[in-house]
Amino acid sequence: MHQLIRFLLLTLLFAIPFFILHLLQRKRMARRQALAAKRLSQQQRTELARDFPLYAKLPNDLQAELEGLIHVFKAEKGFEACGGLDEVTDHMQNVIAAQACLLLLRRPHDMYAKLRTILVYPDAFTSTGPHGEQTVRLGESWTTGSVVLSWESVVNGARNPYDGHDVAIHEFAHQLDQEDGAGDGVPILHTTCSYREWSRIMHRAFEQHVKRVNKGKPTVIDEYGAESPAEFFAVATETFYEKPRQLHRKYPELYELLASYYGVSPLEWETS
Repeated sequence: MHQLIRFLLLTLLFAIPFFILHLLQRKRMARRQALAAKRLSQQQRTELARDFPLYAKLPNDLQAELEGLIHVFKAEKGFEACGGLDEVTDHMQNVIAAQACLLLLRRPHDMYAKLRTILVYPDAFTSTGPHGEQTVRLGESWTTGSVVLSWESVVNGARNPYDGHDVAIHEFAHQLDQEDGAGDGVPILHTTCSYREWSRIMHRAFEQHVKRVNKGKPTVIDEYGAESPAEFFAVATETFYEKPRQLHRKYPELYELLASYYGVSPLEWETS
């Protein structure tokens, strides 16, 4: 009898934390669903379309989904003004959140679970490297739960949706890459077969890109992508959203791979 009571007490002791965790998860999901049902005001839409024209190109259903994700993102992530910036206004948060959440449309996600804070500088900022070297940066993605952005660069990149350069999209692509703890150009995929296909297509495209850069040939993907597989994934993501037609023409397999991963095809937005 005593052993049975002890067993029941131990079972209850281990079960309670899981039960509490389950309740917290259900509460979080219900909160997310309520936030995702919200929409931007007409003024917010106008302002967002001005500073992030890619939002206006989306089909109506994707616009609505993005607006809901923006509300979830702003509720769960903190924004911190740095480097003399007075504040991260609601509009600034909308522009940054829209670019972050563009990468989440139509795909399973946990809203950048490891990300806690977005640090926003008014313009370029100085970063200290691993050996104490000082470099001027426009954006950074940290595995410790932060993204650092220059607001000037965010706006400059977002206002031109055709140049293949968007620092916010770039850094949030790094966040997706880093979700498994390793920034190696391979984000979390769903099946073993997916990893094999990803490795094959990405490796081939990366090698082609590096060869073109080394020979000084023009590239549809920014030259910075030749730095490493991680940078190639981030830069290819920028190109995917801003130069889909050119990317599809030069790297059709890579385009289809990214379309499968992100769950959308920006080519369709150009003709819709």
